[in-house]
Amino acid sequence: MGKWLIIFALISIWMSVSITVLILFGAIKYLLKILKSPKNELTTLSETPMVTVIVPAHNEELVIGDTISAILNLNYPKDSLEIKIVADNCQDQTLKMAEAVILKENVKGIDIEVIDRKGTGGKAGVLNDMLKIAKGKWICVYDADAMPEKNSLYFLVKKALEDKERYGAVFGRNKTRNYKQNFLTRCINLEIVTTQRIHHTGQWELFKIGRIPGTNFIIKTEFVRNIGGWDNGALTEDTAISFKIMESGKLIALAPHSEAFQQEPETLEAYYHQRKRWAKGNYEVILDNFKHLFDGSNWRIKLEVLYYTSTFFWFNLSILLSNFLFLSNLLAMIVRLFRPDFSIPFTFGGSNREIAAILLVNWLLMFIIYLLQINIALVSQYGQETTTNLFYSVISYFTYAQFFIVVATSAFFSLIFDKLFKRDGTKWYKTQRFNH
Repeated sequence: MGKWLIIFALISIWMSVSITVLILFGAIKYLLKILKSPKNELTTLSETPMVTVIVPAHNEELVIGDTISAILNLNYPKDSLEIKIVADNCQDQTLKMAEAVILKENVKGIDIEVIDRKGTGGKAGVLNDMLKIAKGKWICVYDADAMPEKNSLYFLVKKALEDKERYGAVFGRNKTRNYKQNFLTRCINLEIVTTQRIHHTGQWELFKIGRIPGTNFIIKTEFVRNIGGWDNGALTEDTAISFKIMESGKLIALAPHSEAFQQEPETLEAYYHQRKRWAKGNYEVILDNFKHLFDGSNWRIKLEVLYYTSTFFWFNLSILLSNFLFLSNLLAMIVRLFRPDFSIPFTFGGSNREIAAILLVNWLLMFIIYLLQINIALVSQYGQETTTNLFYSVISYFTYAQFFIVVATSAFFSLIFDKLFKRDGTKWYKTQRFNH
């Protein structure tokens, strides 16, 4: 039994490394292309379709003002904008703060409305309510803490116009605006930069697969109505609708120059609850879409289901198993110092030397790939290729990355208990905001 556990762990590690290397190759190919093109080259758009900008806000008094100001400053024709700021079941001053900003800002000629919503469904419920009344040809979503760079919407629309028929949605990049606050925010920044500069670009380059990130994206209004809108109460409504878009055969295109700046958790508690909610939501989406591996769905959604299943189930399990094997053998070796006749539990044959060497090589390979993808991502983003970030990338492997395994495991068991005890798992912890 022990031998087969070792083999399973080793095969899983090699599969994970192989997939990472493949995506890394695609990312490098893509980054080399976009880095050659001047970022600030703003050509006149062939058309400027009406866009309905929606900002769902639940108890966001600390950040809503800056976000509204940034949206009002977007480099997009004001007569082609419809803006809906939705204070969703707020118990703080979000509504008053939003109204005060609009009174202070120059909103002449802008169709902007602040809505005091008392409905259900969370963020997805807000989006569905606004979907019913949206006048725009496209819907654009910004979270309450996501300040768009002034050309963000311009680049989203520009990408959408490249292929009006195939692109059902377009997404940009999100940057961490408070990444210098502490060790945790610096690690989150490394994760986000790597996800967006390596995984998003690599998958788009190789397979034309994209994912809606929850903020800083546009989606065709009529199209999203036709696919039934967002899933009310979904913990990760962005992942859920991404699968619905892929199932329809449309593409979610990447606009790499579109940027928004979002606030990330600054405490371990806030991070734990946010990422547990995300992981739990992703588990639910995977289970809901697992059937596509065996039906007549297109190859992109099959590949996406396989990718998510491997990442959240298979590879997480293999990491937990590898850690268990390592700790078990380490404990046995310590015991053996005092009891020479004590046997090592997980070996090939009678010696642990060979398996120790194999596991060490595999661990070093994973560590090197981990550092490589982070630092390629950092080099590709202005201001991030610093000695400090290199240091944090090393430390994060032993701390931040390992803690995420704990979060993902906790989310999995929470979902299982929800199913067993018929608990309502759709209520999510409100991410704490910080005022700097």
